[in-house]
Amino acid sequence: MSPTANDQVHNRIAMLRAERGISRRQLSDALGVHYQTVGYLERGEYSPSLELALRIAAHFEVPVEVIFSLEPFPRLGT
Repeated sequence: MSPTANDQVHNRIAMLRAERGISRRQLSDALGVHYQTVGYLERGEYSPSLELALRIAAHFEVPVEVIFSLEPFPRLGT
């Protein structure tokens, strides 16, 4: 199910992956999900379950709210 503007979960998965040099496939293998799921998450086409959100946060070793938000994250840089 695609999120609407009111219930979209914003995330920083792509930024964290790029920062750490991890491919979508590497992340999906580490999380035990299909690599396309990571793409859907990054594009906001799919909201993760609580369990998956917590596993992603644990993988990146950051609090879940660093990765996910109900509000858009501010843009970095100009």
